[in-house]
Amino acid sequence: MLTAATLLTACTATHDAVAVSTGPSSAATSAPSSVVTDAPAARTKNWFDLDVGDCVAEIPAVEVGEVSATVVDCTTPHLAEVYLREPTAVDTAIADVANRVCGSALADYPAGEYVPAYLIDSNQDRTSDNPLPSTIICLLQASGGGQLDAPARR
Repeated sequence: MLTAATLLTACTATHDAVAVSTGPSSAATSAPSSVVTDAPAARTKNWFDLDVGDCVAEIPAVEVGEVSATVVDCTTPHLAEVYLREPTAVDTAIADVANRVCGSALADYPAGEYVPAYLIDSNQDRTSDNPLPSTIICLLQASGGGQLDAPARR
């Protein structure tokens, strides 16, 4: 059960989802043809199920109840990439903890290229004995606020 979510992002610009299209070639030639492979199509996923390495067309507006995120191939334009999922206790799932956790993990990436954003999934299932029911989901964004067009880890 999702009971609370927090979003912090360094950028507020709106970006459109990426659409991938393919079509058959109608040109006939005598030269050998090469096969062009398009990136996999975009798909929808619940934001709290995002995994490390998932790239999203835009960060979901969880503060207004948005649940889904559009996941795209990381070689196509995207707004952010998940780089860390960190379990945390419910009482520590707050902005300063998320800033510290995501900021520390950002040190593994080239300096100045990225800024962190995060989502907090506070899955407060009181029926289980889980000391870390919340998850901080850290996302990388381009430091200049634009779109990324390659995976962050190269």
